[in-house]
Amino acid sequence: MKSDPEIKGFPVDGQTRCIHYHSERDIIAIRFKCCDEYYPCIHCHEEAAGHAVERWPESERNRKAILCGACKTELSIHEYFGCNYHCPHCGAAFNPGCRNHNHFYFEGD
Repeated sequence: MKSDPEIKGFPVDGQTRCIHYHSERDIIAIRFKCCDEYYPCIHCHEEAAGHAVERWPESERNRKAILCGACKTELSIHEYFGCNYHCPHCGAAFNPGCRNHNHFYFEGD
């Protein structure tokens, strides 16, 4: 049986909410290109990883880099961008305000 990916940084619950973002809809974690590790947010990475962020290039949008905190399904970046802020697997609502931070994680946004 496959285990859920480990969430690094400062998660505060089992759905990937963290000390920085913890609303009902803050339930995704991002796999960072630079370290291949999931963190709840850019701030958790900056405070815990010990290295600079490397953003995902547009050529790698097929990579699984988003984790739904509700069902633990890994989404490709392309799936995440096309999901209208709802998990395509379980229907959980994601925070649409996250789009304001895409430039921290993904090139071309």
